[in-house]
Amino acid sequence: MDTSESSAEPDVGTGTDSPAAQAPPRRGWRRWAMDTRPLRIPAYRRLWSSTIVTAVGSQLTAVAVPKQIYDITHSSAWVGYASLAGLVPMVVFALWGGAVADTVDRRKLLLVTNSGIAVTSVLFWTQAVTGLDSVVVLMLLLAVQQAFFGLNSPARTASIARLVPAEQLAAAGALGSTVMQTGLVAGPLLAGALIPVIGLPELYLIDALALCVTVWAVFRLPALPPLGDGPARRAGVREIAAGFRYISGHKVLLLSFLADIVAMVFGMPRALFPQLAAQTYGSYGEGLALGVLFAGIPVGAVLGGLFSGVFSRARRHGWMVIGAVVGWGVAVAGFGLSGNLWLAVAFLAAAGVADMVSMVFRGAILLSAATDEMRGRMQGVFTVVVAGGPRLADVLHGTAGSAFGPKAAVAGGGALVVAVMLGLAAAVPALRRYRI
Repeated sequence: MDTSESSAEPDVGTGTDSPAAQAPPRRGWRRWAMDTRPLRIPAYRRLWSSTIVTAVGSQLTAVAVPKQIYDITHSSAWVGYASLAGLVPMVVFALWGGAVADTVDRRKLLLVTNSGIAVTSVLFWTQAVTGLDSVVVLMLLLAVQQAFFGLNSPARTASIARLVPAEQLAAAGALGSTVMQTGLVAGPLLAGALIPVIGLPELYLIDALALCVTVWAVFRLPALPPLGDGPARRAGVREIAAGFRYISGHKVLLLSFLADIVAMVFGMPRALFPQLAAQTYGSYGEGLALGVLFAGIPVGAVLGGLFSGVFSRARRHGWMVIGAVVGWGVAVAGFGLSGNLWLAVAFLAAAGVADMVSMVFRGAILLSAATDEMRGRMQGVFTVVVAGGPRLADVLHGTAGSAFGPKAAVAGGGALVVAVMLGLAAAVPALRRYRI
């Protein structure tokens, strides 16, 4: 990997004539390893490097907030209410933030929102270190933090298409997703190790310091104003509605969203992990079983990212999404039918690999098929779908698990994913035909 920054190297990759795009093809085992070509572009490298730090730091806060709420209330119900308190502002501000990202300099928006998240983390630390012990304050801070995240996420992802050439969008997606999935594994483990040593309040402070790295990296990005010479637009309800009309008029974008909804709503079985750990895999130790079940999908996603060279150069992005969602459904169904814990975890890891492939190519489709003036709004909807789908799945699988048993609910959900995805692919050829 070339990490030099010569003055002749462009800050922004905008097409196939960039040096990164002209890199010679890799041979032998390198074809299997992660495609790191986007890291040759300084602007993208800065953005990605900051993600390495914040991917772990954000998980420290994600662990600390429910832990502190449970310590205060001794109630899991309050932990659930806090999750809802964060979800609602995130959904609202992600939709609005997508519209904002299409009307302003995305670099400036990222500076403001990352600074806002950092200040919120400092406030989390302040209330914890002073022993305030107020669930209301915690929930308000969580709502503010998630509102900033909703504003930040669409602008951050939409900016990638301005930093790397189109043929490297899948590789850039694999790099970013791998880092985030690694954070999902390493962050909670680090939080569990640090709490007994330094205490819970300091987790918030570490997250705030990590966000300073992100602010510095964003500050060094090039300006990312809206393209074109048209009149300035305001981000309001009309702009948000225009985004949804844009989706409805572009079948490949609509299918990319539906693919994720199908996979997550019908096939995300995490709500049943506690019941499966207690009833089906209890002989292995309930705590051990629960831990490895929750780790299975993220670990598989990380492995998929590390070997993303296998698929990141594929040009038929539509078929890659279809195949990944079908693979996810098959793996989830296999998990539901497994009576052996380690076989079950292997199926979950396979599902994680499929999820990584799906994320990479759905993200690439959203960035390449949408015009730049719509990318922010597309990413806002994407953020809502990614956050909302698993929560709907928790309700659906929890209800189905109570009615039919957890194994039948999981296996049936996986089979439903396969059937619905194949039906959509057959009925609407736009996704099958999409390629770059």
